[in-house]
Amino acid sequence: MAKEQFVEQIADIEKDFPQWYTDVVLKTKLVDYGPVKGTMVIRPYGYAVWELIQKNLDEMFKAEGVENAYFPLLIPMSFLTKEAEHVEGFAPEVAVVTHAGGEQLAEPLVVRPTSETVIGHMYSKWVQSYRDLPLLINQWCNVMRWEKTTRPFLRTSEFLWQEGHTVHASAQEAEEETQKMLGVYKTFAENCLAIPVVTGKKTEKEKFAGAIATYGMEAMMKDGKSLQAGTSHYLGQNFSKAFDIQFLDKDSTQKYAYTTSWGVSTRLIGAIIMTHGDQRGLVFPPKVAPIQTIIVPIAAKKGGVNEACAELEAKLKNVGIRVKTDYTDNSPGWKFNEWEMKGVPVRVEIGPRDLEQGKMMLFRRDTLEKISVSLENAVEEITALLATIQKDMLAAALQRREERIVYANSVEELLKGVETGNFVKAGWCEDRACEEQIKAQTAATSRVYAEGETAETCVCCGKKAKHMVIFARAY
Repeated sequence: MAKEQFVEQIADIEKDFPQWYTDVVLKTKLVDYGPVKGTMVIRPYGYAVWELIQKNLDEMFKAEGVENAYFPLLIPMSFLTKEAEHVEGFAPEVAVVTHAGGEQLAEPLVVRPTSETVIGHMYSKWVQSYRDLPLLINQWCNVMRWEKTTRPFLRTSEFLWQEGHTVHASAQEAEEETQKMLGVYKTFAENCLAIPVVTGKKTEKEKFAGAIATYGMEAMMKDGKSLQAGTSHYLGQNFSKAFDIQFLDKDSTQKYAYTTSWGVSTRLIGAIIMTHGDQRGLVFPPKVAPIQTIIVPIAAKKGGVNEACAELEAKLKNVGIRVKTDYTDNSPGWKFNEWEMKGVPVRVEIGPRDLEQGKMMLFRRDTLEKISVSLENAVEEITALLATIQKDMLAAALQRREERIVYANSVEELLKGVETGNFVKAGWCEDRACEEQIKAQTAATSRVYAEGETAETCVCCGKKAKHMVIFARAY
């Protein structure tokens, strides 16, 4: 009975997915609402997930030769106006500082919505010769975009992210870097977050303001909507010309460089929640779970149970497993519910009877299965189970996504597809009017081009299709 009451604190995932999401992020203490509308306070349990995302991604970036730096939060307004398309794209979301130190500023300052402009300014000073290239820099920071509709992790006025900014001598090198970093994101999403993603080029309407081309990483959430989980932009010479990033090439001529930018954010935590969560709450992939194993003593005061739990905890910590023992005086049932809701991948139950038999009970959060295993082989069993859970969670999410990709030959079919929670592949003539009409009639947007696939006719106007596009409703 206690379990049912506890789970009732979370809305039904099948009946009200948005409310389920809000309940889960608040009740598991991932976040709380900040005092300023649209802001969030990331609590320790949520920040621990971000730290693990950061740690894993940072290692991948550095393996590609990328170095970390930090650039200012405040950007002169005049910087934004140097790249016309960029300023137009971000103008509605910009927060502006007009007063400081009790005085009006001579020039308004923008709280960074992204850093292409200030970094472009610095690169123009640092890049002088072909010998300075390529320049590969990333920063971990916060940005501010004044969003009208907000939801924790998915869309907030201030959020944490990383933004990579690279400079190259040729268009080919810059394009290759753009694609390479998209590949790094895809590998990370699938291997660490257990989230299968579709990657591809964005349409002109959906590309980053100021880019020549934008490539996106789209993930299917459990309600069938898409979440843009990361982007990589080929900027060409747009920002180089705006900020005068020139270099003396091998042929002794001055040339404008080619740049890229790419980023993921705390939105990835929302992606984890909505890809893997269930009626009981969070389900974390082991690689980014703040606690990978929770040990729950049963009848703790009897027969050396607490001592056995402490010994096991020490052994697991010794091999690098993030583990905790729940010694609180709450009932075992309450503890089970609490740690299930918090998404801990493996629960260990040890009681007097288990000790007598030299065994322990393992519970898998992803499948809700219980397995009795030998205490003697505890470390090996738990290590192997965590690896299995990581692999199985990706496989389950991949199967779910593949079963929910459909094709459409008309707007009516496209509407039916997205209404029933699918990604829909359909032909498109490349006319923005058709793209706008599809959105107006179905509330679906073009996510990325379906690479390697073609279509005969446009799903909207019936004219010859130039691309096969993945359409979906999106967060």
